[in-house]
Amino acid sequence: MFERLKAMLIKEFIQTFRDPRMRVVLFLLPMIQTVIFGYAVNMDVRQIPTAVIDRDNSPQSRELLTMLFASGHFRQVAYLDDERQAARMLDSGRIRVAVVINHGLAEKLGRGQTASVQALVDGSDSNTAGVILGYLSRFSEARNIQLLTEQAARSGAPVLPGAVRMESRAWFNPDLASPPFYVPAVIANILYIITMLLSAMAVVREKEIGTIEQVIVTPIRKSEFILGKTLPFVLIGYANVFLISLVGWLVFRVPVRGSMLLLILTTGLFLMSSLGSGLFISTISQTQQQAKMSAFFVIFIAMLLSGFAFPVENMPEPVQWLTVINPVRWYMEIIRGLYLKGVGLMILWKQVLMLFLIGSVVLGVAVARFRKTVG
Repeated sequence: MFERLKAMLIKEFIQTFRDPRMRVVLFLLPMIQTVIFGYAVNMDVRQIPTAVIDRDNSPQSRELLTMLFASGHFRQVAYLDDERQAARMLDSGRIRVAVVINHGLAEKLGRGQTASVQALVDGSDSNTAGVILGYLSRFSEARNIQLLTEQAARSGAPVLPGAVRMESRAWFNPDLASPPFYVPAVIANILYIITMLLSAMAVVREKEIGTIEQVIVTPIRKSEFILGKTLPFVLIGYANVFLISLVGWLVFRVPVRGSMLLLILTTGLFLMSSLGSGLFISTISQTQQQAKMSAFFVIFIAMLLSGFAFPVENMPEPVQWLTVINPVRWYMEIIRGLYLKGVGLMILWKQVLMLFLIGSVVLGVAVARFRKTVG
């Protein structure tokens, strides 16, 4: 058995790495993709192009604008006269927000009254618009507290009598930066894509080049054939996890805070699902092109329903039930828990159990589907 398995492994490694370009695709491109995704997939919004319409033109309005642009979130690109100019700039995408200060701001603040400042926000990108509105809301709250403090100091009254101020602190990602959230998810996506595509080509390639008949007449068992086909891809998958994790730590300073042993274990369970799915596609496909198209279809749906960019909780309830059978979702939750929170099996037992069940079923179906017969 071991001699037959050894021969299969040698054959698969030679076939996989025969083309030097394949080595680049399997090992160098995932690291490059990690760097590109880490910088490109970024929900941080800074230096928002902003236009200003200041009709009050008072020291108070100028001080308000100075504080707004000093925050680093907004960048003034234009000083306008009316809303029509702002509408044209919003239409063209030259600005994301226009701040309108009407007459009477200084007068109302001097009398202790509430003064309104209008913000016209480009809502075509709902995520960015929501972040901008959140920045403006926090800025408004901070400015109100400052004004109330100054007013209380001038009147000699206690500072902010009866006021409540929310002081928040973000755990696990104090700076609320995007890379710590997205880099672990990139590991899951790239690992799924590579192992799924490699295994999807495994059996169908034998059919297409005419060597499946040679496999059929050999004494190798079905389980040994499947193991010999998948074990090289398991090793390639683990190598990719190590390399991408190294890039995430060196480039983005995103270390693994949890157990490395748990990461290795859950990666193996995840590979059962991805390799099993690829093998199943390979057994039902007649050509490599057909296998590639089927694999890309499955990969696209799995990544879309994984929670990579859109929280599963925000999806419609029927779609949420569909994500239960998606292994990428559970591995995504595991790897983010290990990287960001440093939690262990006591917290992630449900995700680990789901990966084991899905992987066992998918791999079992793929093995049962394969037959050592022609056609």
